[in-house]
Amino acid sequence: MPLYSGGMLNTPWETGSALYRKLVVSALVVSGAGVLMVVFGAIGDSPLLMYIAAPVIVVGMCLHLAGMVVRARDARRRMKGNK
Repeated sequence: MPLYSGGMLNTPWETGSALYRKLVVSALVVSGAGVLMVVFGAIGDSPLLMYIAAPVIVVGMCLHLAGMVVRARDARRRMKGNK
């Protein structure tokens, strides 16, 4: 039995608002940049770069949390509209 039968998928990306999508992409880019900074700091033996990367990763996590809040808000609005 196939897992996907051809109907509409209700993924967060498809049902999410434009704001949610922007927050998710921003979180991925910022977090990825922070991780790359850590890797390059470790390779280049640059502790300063690694210390600077920590707040960048935290900003990416905050953007991710904001996206989760927006997604929950959108879901609540959708549920209210279906009643």
